Order: sequence, then structure tokens, then C-alpha cells
Amino acid sequence: METTRAGPAAEDRATDVVARLAVDAVLAGNREAFRTLVEREGPGLVRLCYRVLSDLSEAEDVAQESFVIAFRSLPSWRREGPFGAWLSRIGLRVALRRASQRRQVAWLSSGAVSAQGEGDERLIRSLVAPADSDPASVALAGERSAIVRAAVRGLDEPYRETVLLRFFADLPLTEIAAETGRPLGTVKTHLHRGLTRLRLTLLEDASAP
Repeated sequence: METTRAGPAAEDRATDVVARLAVDAVLAGNREAFRTLVEREGPGLVRLCYRVLSDLSEAEDVAQESFVIAFRSLPSWRREGPFGAWLSRIGLRVALRRASQRRQVAWLSSGAVSAQGEGDERLIRSLVAPADSDPASVALAGERSAIVRAAVRGLDEPYRETVLLRFFADLPLTEIAAETGRPLGTVKTHLHRGLTRLRLTLLEDASAP
């Protein structure tokens, strides 16, 4: 009798079930159950922090800090999505805060942003693109993409439309101009201003208590 191998979606659901059971155990007083969460989510969280900081030691430090925050915040987790996505949001905020403090990450430094916004384009590309083709990297990129999408939704028009078309529809600037009926120069201006506002929003979220 042949056995079918569970696909990525089934594996993700199984992982989330384990995470939720571990959270329940922690909230019931079993602090050792938190080790399960650290072991399962730790590698992905370190990868996320490394994508922002480009320093493995610092990424590991930020991941550890994020787990401490998550442990203290477990009672406030609303369970509206996977535990890993919630943890990733915490990790991203901490990593961005650390990066903004040291001012050594090119796409977070306002001085690195050109008139065309290449620095901010690198920010979005690095957050929404998988580092590798393995399922873990793809899933992690999906979580980061959701965070960025939420920030993009807060932009005013026409900046929101331009950013969405550029990064989530992957249209070149010339096609965006044709699609929207706006001059190419106007599209470039809207993209630059939209990305600048998006970067500031991400940094504000990262510095929030």
C-alpha cells in the first residue's frame, strides 16, 4: 500500500498545531514547553533577522530578544494566524529597530536613498523575496510580504497603487505608466515618495513600544 507524503500546506498546519499546543502548555504554567517553540521557530527567525541585519551574531541576538518579547506577550496573542507569523512580526520589528539605531544598513539609511529610491527598492525586495527556494524560506518570505502589504495599505493614493504595481504585480515603470495613464516621470516620483513613506512606516512600527 502506497503512502502519500504530506504537502507543504499540511506540514505547515501540523507545525502550527504543535506551536499552539506548546503555547497552551506555557500559559498553563509549563515554561519548558517554550523550548519547543524556540527549537521549531528559531532557525527561521534567525534567517529573517539576518536578512535585515546582514550579521549572523547580531541576528541571533535579535532573535533571542524577540523570543523573550514573545514569551512575555503570549497572553496577548490573538491566534488569528500562525504562531510563526506573529513571531516573525516581532522579530522584524526588533531587527528594524536595531538596524535603525546603528544606521549601517544601506536601505534604512536616508543618505543611501537616491532620487529614484533604489535604497528603498532594496528594502522591499529583500523583505518579500525568498533567500532560497526551500519551503521554509518561501514561507518566511510570505510572512514578511504580508507585513509589508499591511504597511502598503496604509499609504495614500496614488503612492499605494504605484508601490503595489511595482513590487507585487512586478510591473516595470513603463508599464505602470501605461496602465495608469500617468507620465513616466510622475510614476517615478510617486514610487520614490511612496517607498520613502513606506520605509518610515516600517521604522515607526519598529520603534513602537
